[in-house]
Amino acid sequence: MLDARDQPAVPATATGNTVLTDVIHQKRAVQKAESARAMLIVNPRARRGTGSILAAKQVLANAGIEIEEMATSKNESASDLIARNADHFDMAIVGGGDGTLNNAAAGLVYSGLPLGVLPLGTANDFARTMGIPPDPVQAAEIIAAGRETAVDLGEVNGHLFFNVASIGFSAELAAELTEHAKKRWGTLGYGIVAARILMRSRLFTAYVEHDDTIEKIRTMQVSVGNGRHYGGGMTVEETATAEDGWLDLYSLEVDHWWRLLRLLPSLRKGTQGQWDDVRAFKTTEVTIRTKQPRPVNTDGELVTWTPAHFRIRPKSVRVFVPKR
Repeated sequence: MLDARDQPAVPATATGNTVLTDVIHQKRAVQKAESARAMLIVNPRARRGTGSILAAKQVLANAGIEIEEMATSKNESASDLIARNADHFDMAIVGGGDGTLNNAAAGLVYSGLPLGVLPLGTANDFARTMGIPPDPVQAAEIIAAGRETAVDLGEVNGHLFFNVASIGFSAELAAELTEHAKKRWGTLGYGIVAARILMRSRLFTAYVEHDDTIEKIRTMQVSVGNGRHYGGGMTVEETATAEDGWLDLYSLEVDHWWRLLRLLPSLRKGTQGQWDDVRAFKTTEVTIRTKQPRPVNTDGELVTWTPAHFRIRPKSVRVFVPKR
């Protein structure tokens, strides 16, 4: 069943008014020189305890950053909060996992506020992609240092994503991996549920339209990645980054589940495209159609259905990152 939360209803700036967005970004730069105020949005169901959050907040306070913690509600998403309060802050700090970041994406694009990441979730794949350590205190030190980079976002049917969007196996996994399982078992929970789904998975037919071509495929899963990591340690493509301006697509066209087991080491390293039964390519826009509507998983959340139109959103969000 699809997650009931739709993409937050932020103003049109989030989807294309680049002139107004540039003005907002310039305003943020002026404000940042005069003050350092941060809104902190923490997922109350985050796997990490309150002790880590308190220690991280102390690091930020010691750096002269004034923190105001804000809470989402049934009627107001993280993106709504960011968009509504952006004029009063210089940055948005999000504490949680990849799903929490996903929920904040549209508000970050609209507001132009730089993003500070406190990894408090199960997989923290975007943090891994950006080299942000899993320790919230160390992540807070990175925010305090103030080093930023602009990252791309992916988009599918108007829904933004940081890491990966998938149709097939991973979408089934997202539907069955409960919050309870993630909190209790961590990344091990992915493996337990994945093994159960794998045994019953079947190939489906899809039509892939990209770069003036249409390909008919039989696949177990199609994944379209923006960043590098996803799914608790899997890798979209070994050379991918969240700043390269490309989407990386791969399709698992294996005919038996045991062949997928042989692929697992390559899926973790991002070298699966070297296999004969894996289709892989880079693009900036692709549409995937299926005979029957199938759910699409973005950063662990089911948000839309096929037909699915994907595109890259270059340099959409600024993120505090460690020195490289």
